[in-house]
This record gives sequence, structure tokens and C-alpha cells, in this order.
Amino acid sequence: MISAELLERVAAAVTPAADEDDLRRRFPGVRITVCSDDDIPARVPAVSETAAARFYYIDADEHCVKLGTDAESARGIVVGLIGED
Repeated sequence: MISAELLERVAAAVTPAADEDDLRRRFPGVRITVCSDDDIPARVPAVSETAAARFYYIDADEHCVKLGTDAESARGIVVGLIGED
């Protein structure tokens, strides 16, 4: 589960030059992946958004890992940086 408070803290820590290793150090025990938001399929809705990034949950409840919108089944966060190539 990813709480709303944790998602807000991660979102507040993300800048346009966000570094995955830095975020993982700041939030130990949380699966965090950083990529360009352009790499996320348009059909996947973001669960949160800032000027720097859109945020998606990693859902690993089933056999395969997927992006999801359910905070209860979320096991991590994908940070999709806006404007990155």
C-alpha cells in the first residue's frame, strides 16, 4: 500500500532533474522508478501530477507487474518526468 501522505512526500521531492538513486535513498523501502512520462502509455491515468512529473502506482498483486491506480494494491511509484526525452 502507498499512502496518500507518502505519495505527496515523494511528489514534493521530485524536481525536473530527479535522480532515481537519490529518491530511493530519501524513501528507503519504497520501490521508485524514474522515467520520461513519454514512456508511459497514454491510456494509463496518473494518480498525481506536479509541474515536474506525473505519478503512477506499481501494482504487483497479480502474477505480472503493471501500472495501476489503486493505492491499496500499490507496491511502488513510477515517476514520469514531464518534458524529458
